[in-house]
Amino acid sequence: MTDTNKMTINLALFGRTQSGKSSSGNILLGSTDFHSRFAPCSVTKDCSLGRSYHLHNFMRRGGQEIILQVQVLDTPGYPHSKLSMQHVKQEVKKALEYHFGQEGLHLALLVQRADVPFCGQEASYPIQLIQELLGDAWKNYTAVLFTHAEKVEEAGFNENEYLQEASDALPTLLNSIQHRYIFQYKKEISFSEQRMKILERIVEFIKENHYQVLTFK
Repeated sequence: MTDTNKMTINLALFGRTQSGKSSSGNILLGSTDFHSRFAPCSVTKDCSLGRSYHLHNFMRRGGQEIILQVQVLDTPGYPHSKLSMQHVKQEVKKALEYHFGQEGLHLALLVQRADVPFCGQEASYPIQLIQELLGDAWKNYTAVLFTHAEKVEEAGFNENEYLQEASDALPTLLNSIQHRYIFQYKKEISFSEQRMKILERIVEFIKENHYQVLTFK
């Protein structure tokens, strides 16, 4: 934060191929900065930073309006259908150092499809990447963003029932990151409403973390 009435939050997206990272990044930014489409392979090949316009009237602190700006780093799927795991690691590491080296990262968002079971080695790869890049403090700077959450409702579950029915790996992960998770819905909600709900939750997590950031010097 520079000006007392402006807050910039820095986020990085991690997850498997076709988990919805780029689409989620566009929702967070309120734009279409990131290329997002269905494909039978990984779409994102390079790390890319997007910046939102200033969001006015988002919150107030001490009676003063706080203007919010969001910066989002989109990363390639991990593992990638065309790039080696080592290449992805190196590219994401360089991007984190370049964009958030001094300013710092507020939160890493592990993007996970709600309609894909969280189990097996494939599910653990993005977590391993986060652990390797963020170091021992990764648990304090990670949250899970469940995409395609409307599928949960279509299957007759509420959020709590969904988490209770999940494989042991998911509750274990959520316990380790202090139950920081968000369900991203598309049904019966406008793009702007969806964005505001997600950003409000993210800012809550950042507040709980006392606005601390993880730097990459």
